[in-house]
Amino acid sequence: HNDLPYKEIERILEQASLEDHSDADCILVTVLSHGELGILYASDHPYKPENLWSHFTADKCPTLAGKPKMFFIQACQGDRLDSGVKMVARTQHDAGPVSYKIPAHADFLIGYSTIPGFYSWRNTTAGSWFIQALCMVLSTEGKHKDLLSILTRVCRKVAFDFQSNVPGDFIMHEKKQIPC
Repeated sequence: HNDLPYKEIERILEQASLEDHSDADCILVTVLSHGELGILYASDHPYKPENLWSHFTADKCPTLAGKPKMFFIQACQGDRLDSGVKMVARTQHDAGPVSYKIPAHADFLIGYSTIPGFYSWRNTTAGSWFIQALCMVLSTEGKHKDLLSILTRVCRKVAFDFQSNVPGDFIMHEKKQIPC
């Protein structure tokens, strides 16, 4: 689906929740949108992210009771930028210290493309960093690793493999992101 008004999003989610999921192992809903802290945007107006999963509670969708219900949300949660923190690797070799950069908020995990209050990055041709990493890790490790390990790998991939590249804009240049 692409650029839907809120009522249509709501209708699709409600329809999905009313289906018989007896033969399903889980449900996965992914939303790529604009957002702010606690808000996502449909094409016509804002809504709360919890509206995405409210239809799938055990009392409203009994055939998914006891089964994983996964929601991945690619959207900003604010406008703060993560400049990262330079780290120095401690090695036992005489090669000297190795410098690298990690996000200031590394080591968290929840299901959003970024932590509350922060910007969510995308490449104009390749797409969002989070969705790129999620698709890549799922395709390479999805059949033999558990979901927690996969999501941990996604967080690490976004944190280490991506960095904004806007040399003409000092404020936006060399910024980092960590999913949660």
